[in-house]
Amino acid sequence: MSISRRAFVVRCAALACVPAATARVLAAAPPASRRMTVYKDAGCGCCKAWIAHLERAGFTVTSRDVPDINEIKQSLGVPDAMASCHTGVIGSVLIEGHVPADVIAKFVDQQADPTQRVAKWKGLAVPGMPQGSPGMEGPNPQRYDVLSFGAGGATAVYATRMGTRA
Repeated sequence: MSISRRAFVVRCAALACVPAATARVLAAAPPASRRMTVYKDAGCGCCKAWIAHLERAGFTVTSRDVPDINEIKQSLGVPDAMASCHTGVIGSVLIEGHVPADVIAKFVDQQADPTQRVAKWKGLAVPGMPQGSPGMEGPNPQRYDVLSFGAGGATAVYATRMGTRA
């Protein structure tokens, strides 16, 4: 089978573009520290609002609607005292409740850096659903703590925030 010179040049040019296109796609993919799976109830509006907050901040979120969120929390090791309405997972880090995106990014980056990593911490939580936290914005925002939590029920205040209005 023979092809024209023109067809040959067009095919070669197309093949030359493949590595550049592949590099652009790989460069556009978010780093693992910005990819999160969120387990939530299908009908929860505040969970959807929190996910939108994360996506605006540059996270790529895969949302998983589950019939029993408490079963997920238990299997992942979220302490009962830290529980909220949804649970996020970034690698081995757990994110429970309405944690602000910038706080998540800082924590995940610290955990990835061996000079800053605190091995005892499994994740971050905003227990309950404080008014004014991301996804819970409203008319009467509250000051709230973002807690780091670990094995054996250990907790510490990681950040304190003032909620925002809708």
